[in-house]
Amino acid sequence: MNDSPWAAEPVPVGAAYDRGAALPGGPPVPTELPPQEPMPTPPSQAPQASSPPPPKKRAGRDLRAAIGVGVGLGAVIFASLFIVKAVFVGVIAVAVVVGLWELTSRLQERKGIKAPLVPLALGGAAMVIAGYVRGAEGAWVAMALTALAVLVWRMTEPPEDYLKDVTAGVFAAFYVPFLATFVAMMLTADDGPQRVVTFLVLTVVSDTGAYAVGWRFGKHKLAPRISPGKTREGLFGAVAFAMAAGALCMQFLIDGGSWWQGLILGLAVAVSATLGDLGESMIKRDLGIKDMGTLLPGHGGIMDRLDSLLPTAPVVWLLLAAFVGTG
Repeated sequence: MNDSPWAAEPVPVGAAYDRGAALPGGPPVPTELPPQEPMPTPPSQAPQASSPPPPKKRAGRDLRAAIGVGVGLGAVIFASLFIVKAVFVGVIAVAVVVGLWELTSRLQERKGIKAPLVPLALGGAAMVIAGYVRGAEGAWVAMALTALAVLVWRMTEPPEDYLKDVTAGVFAAFYVPFLATFVAMMLTADDGPQRVVTFLVLTVVSDTGAYAVGWRFGKHKLAPRISPGKTREGLFGAVAFAMAAGALCMQFLIDGGSWWQGLILGLAVAVSATLGDLGESMIKRDLGIKDMGTLLPGHGGIMDRLDSLLPTAPVVWLLLAAFVGTG
């Protein structure tokens, strides 16, 4: 059967009938048949355009490297905490000095701000030690002396941009070593290692809960102009995870603590850790960079790990002091 829309009579094949010869009782057969129009393909047989699969959500960093570095840092921290307290104070001081180096380096590279690193590093380490030995009074005195050293040190250079440089230096002294001093002050209590563990666990759990819930369910941006990746759903995840972890830590780790105090502590940690992360994002956006450094594979720099820890330290220290005292 012919597939064309119109049908022609069959033509006998043989020597007596050449193409173009007249058929008996009919018109001559055309030498060439008209071109046949292809029949439309049934809809059921038409090739379907395969739609591309939805893009998978991917983490922004090397997850394997991030986990490895996190485990290594955790091992160093916990080993120093429960063996000799003074060793952990040294770990804090080293982290502070490296963080100051990263911050001042990025300020000079991106903004031309020369915050003096030498007085900041020496004063920052002294601030952490003073906080551990003399408490809050020692920390404040060391902070004042560090600020004075920054003012004097910068006088050795030309006066241009003096105010800008010393302002950045005083900010760096407060932002990194002074806030870190509260971790050393937690350590002075009888259950100091448990308090530091509670502080670290709640901050990490808050960040993990925010990441997990935000990655899976996040739709509504929390602060799109500051950190487009953060969502309100992620914040709820941080609060839920931190409150649950806080209840467990206060009940089982802190002497005289209670689960309901842990709920309050977890809520406060989730809020302060999120604000700290946003504050660091503001600094990096102003500087036009993604990370403060490259020292920690999968994490960035030391400051990229301290962003949520630094503002959370005084919050945890204050609430623990209110709940169970400083002894």
